[in-house]
Amino acid sequence: MPPANPDTIACDLFCAVIDNFGDVGVCWRLARQLANEYGWQMRLFVDDLHTFARLCPALDVALARQRIDGIVVEHWHEPAHAGDTLAVADIVIEAFACELPPAYVAAMARRARTPVWINLEYLSAEDWVAECHLKPSPHARYPLTKTFFFPGLGPGTGGVLKESSLDQERIAFETSATAREQWWRQATGAGPAEPDATVVSLFCYDNPAVDGLLEQWRDGREPVVLLAPEGRISGALARFFGAATFAAGAHAVRGNLRAYSLGFRPQPEFDRLLWASDVNFVRGEDSFVRAQWARRPFVWHIYPQADAAHLPKLDAALAHYSVTLPPSTQAAVTRFWHAWNGAGTPDWADFWSHRQALRARADTWADELASVGDLAANLAGFAKFQLK
Repeated sequence: MPPANPDTIACDLFCAVIDNFGDVGVCWRLARQLANEYGWQMRLFVDDLHTFARLCPALDVALARQRIDGIVVEHWHEPAHAGDTLAVADIVIEAFACELPPAYVAAMARRARTPVWINLEYLSAEDWVAECHLKPSPHARYPLTKTFFFPGLGPGTGGVLKESSLDQERIAFETSATAREQWWRQATGAGPAEPDATVVSLFCYDNPAVDGLLEQWRDGREPVVLLAPEGRISGALARFFGAATFAAGAHAVRGNLRAYSLGFRPQPEFDRLLWASDVNFVRGEDSFVRAQWARRPFVWHIYPQADAAHLPKLDAALAHYSVTLPPSTQAAVTRFWHAWNGAGTPDWADFWSHRQALRARADTWADELASVGDLAANLAGFAKFQLK
């Protein structure tokens, strides 16, 4: 399916859903930004439409091919699908080492003009990322070269995704009492939290530290309003509140804690949850990035790995984020992030006593991250240069 306009760049983006929503969440966000801001003709191959549909309700899981928001979505069937009947695009993005179908790779090699082949890697804040970013990898069989593209938090990396309109949308939400009121009514069925309450959004993997944190909020001196998207921790919330379930629409109160279970919303609406909160607990990659652009204090639940292999990756992110914090605040953030990720017990009072420094850092950090350039812009610039 070559572009109607010969000057339009065509891009095929391949995504294999491993688990959760992170892989397809990043790919769908990238596809929309490349189409909307750079005019690329995007075709997104996804192997799990059911997971994708949670983020994109307009998707019809029964269709092998469909167009949504101007993007062609193909249900990717391994191993034969793609290559024999589809025209190879100018840019081919292999997301998170998903391995392209052999037939498609062979078709790439037959193409009159070799496509730009990019392996989009997972986000990491570790120092080695800058050394490996944009490194070429020649194919063992065909005259093709794949380039590794690493998202990152520091100079010399691909940066992270950020739409050009995001800051304007956030400011419009923050400065409109009407918009905030409407959001609260729609999300919780109630009005905004009282001014003296701390609003916490909680989006995480299964986490045994949840129970202790709920108890601390219940027994704390200050009211906490908890906004928890329905999902992995709904069972823990149900047990805590003595309920059979804690599905979307549920709400409960114990002590100084009032909690609401939120329904799963389309991806673009997740940012409003972050903007409505004072502190955001996020997980994986996509929500981790969105929390940084929200300019709010946040806590990251990194994807857990065996033998605590995830903790050095957590520390690498902390090294970037906390470098300018006062020593006492830096220590408190490190303790809390480690405890939330399985190394200790979270102490909410200790962590949140540093809220002023954390709020200030959230602003300066977003500015620092923006200086790296956003991932879509960096990727588009690299690809366009390669096509010359």
